[in-house]
Formats: sequence, structure tokens, C-alpha cells
Amino acid sequence: MVYTWCVVLAVMLVVEFATMGLTTIWFAGGALIALILSLLNVSAGVQVAVFVLVSVVLLILTRPFAQKFVNRGLTLTNADALVGLDGVATSDIDNIRGTGSVQIRGQEWSARSVKDTEIIPKDTIVTVKAISGVKLIVAEKESHSHENDGKEEEV
Repeated sequence: MVYTWCVVLAVMLVVEFATMGLTTIWFAGGALIALILSLLNVSAGVQVAVFVLVSVVLLILTRPFAQKFVNRGLTLTNADALVGLDGVATSDIDNIRGTGSVQIRGQEWSARSVKDTEIIPKDTIVTVKAISGVKLIVAEKESHSHENDGKEEEV
């Protein structure tokens, strides 16, 4: 079994280095532990079980962190970079009529409201929530200023 685990480990590492996509690194970890157990003369059944268990545990515990690390340098496309930005409705946004546009960063985009029954009036400041095809999905910008709810602030 020592040679089997060496081959499995080598194949997993070659695939990982070839793809650089964090696809097989967890199985390489499982193969390494199984190789160590093989060198200690542990039974083949236990080696296989530990290989599977270690691979799954590594996958579950480290994949979310690894994906965040790998995708950290990911450059968003022009459209993806608009999500979260504010813009101005340049025409009424009405999903039922299929009308609406927004200007962001000097560019005009077709837009639809997050809520199908909501009509967002022209000149309203909106926030891009998502993108569907070539249309921005927007919602009216939430105002965080309540201006003291009409009350004068005492000093």
C-alpha cells in the first residue's frame, strides 16, 4: 500500500499544481496521512477509511477559507463592479411596463426594480443590488439620516 499511496499523493499534487484551482489538495492531504499509516503497518481498510475521512474533513474545514484566499485577487468585470454602487434614475423605473434607466459613473444602464410592483421615480438615487443580463436590478437608496425625526437636539 505504500506505493499506492505514493502514487495517489503524487497524482493529486500534479493535478493541483497543473490546475492551481484548489481541486485536489485535500485528497493529497488524505493520501499523505494514509501513506504514513501504511508505513506504520496499519491495515489497508483503516488506511482507506482515514484517507476518505481526512480528505472530507480538510475539504469541509478549509475550502471556504481557501476559496476566499484564492478569489481575493479576482478582478470584477465592469458590470460586476457596479453592484453596491449608487446611481440616479434617469427615467421612471417600472418593471410592469419594462422601462427604466440609471446613470452610474457617467454611463446609462437599463434598470429594473428589485420589487416588481414598485415604481421608482426619475431622479431618485438608487443602489445596484444585482445584475440580470444587461439590466441593473436596483432599489431606492436607504436613507440613514432621520434629521432627528423633526425634533430639535438639546445642547
